[in-house]
Amino acid sequence: MESTVPFAKMNGLGNDIVVIDMRGRSDAVTSEAAIALASGDRTGFDQIMAIHDIDLDGVDYRIDILNRDGSRSQACGNGTRCVVQALASETGRKSFTFKTLAGILTAEEHEDGLISVDMGRPEFAWDKIPLAEEFHDTTRIELQIGPIDAPVLHSPSAVAIGNPHAVFWVKDDVWSYDLERFGPLLENHPIFPERANISIARVIDDHTLDIRTWERGTGLTRACGSAACAAGVSAARTGRTGRTVTVNVPGGPLEIEWRENNHVIMTGPAEWEFSGRVDPLTGAWQADEVLA
Repeated sequence: MESTVPFAKMNGLGNDIVVIDMRGRSDAVTSEAAIALASGDRTGFDQIMAIHDIDLDGVDYRIDILNRDGSRSQACGNGTRCVVQALASETGRKSFTFKTLAGILTAEEHEDGLISVDMGRPEFAWDKIPLAEEFHDTTRIELQIGPIDAPVLHSPSAVAIGNPHAVFWVKDDVWSYDLERFGPLLENHPIFPERANISIARVIDDHTLDIRTWERGTGLTRACGSAACAAGVSAARTGRTGRTVTVNVPGGPLEIEWRENNHVIMTGPAEWEFSGRVDPLTGAWQADEVLA
């Protein structure tokens, strides 16, 4: 078995993605390889999307998702769009079905180049998110940062969209909060037994949100697709917006639709940067051509 496999460095609205082609192999990208790639200037990423073969009727591929710290992630909407663009360019197909730790996801590339991903159904029950203690109402859970009588952030909406999410609603500019300081504390709070993605969200109008996200296992990110879905669903669930919203992440806008069948559809772009070959065991890599 050859020691290296093809990879592509891509991004979805600035969410840095490395797509690694593991088809035809029985091994997997190691946590050590992920950590090595994450530390590189050109290969630094938010998620690795490793494409594997699968023997399952109606499913095209299995996607193994790794964070910067080498941990596994259940879902990555921006990364899935990158996978679709890469596979569509290779095969000429426009629609695909994937198996992830979060379940079965479907996605398609449109004529305008935008890509829609069906992120599945959100989970609101406390033990499905999961939370460490029971909350009857997960639209507002008891969690805060700052003094008890004047918290900086408090009462987030909790939801699972593949991954656990907490969405803190604020009235000020989302950039006015020190998410880089609060994010690690909240991600690892005991209330989240599997850790959580932490977002600060502001309602602009009944169909527009601004958000920033501290991503579990990754840190600050310019775009987190599942967080955009979590914010969109939570906004509709709490009566802040309708069920179709534009969610502005630092990297640009994502369109989120929470359909009547309870599925959440995320639509946005993907962008290719460069390609090469990588050792999935060590993370050692080489570009297909000299990089500028």
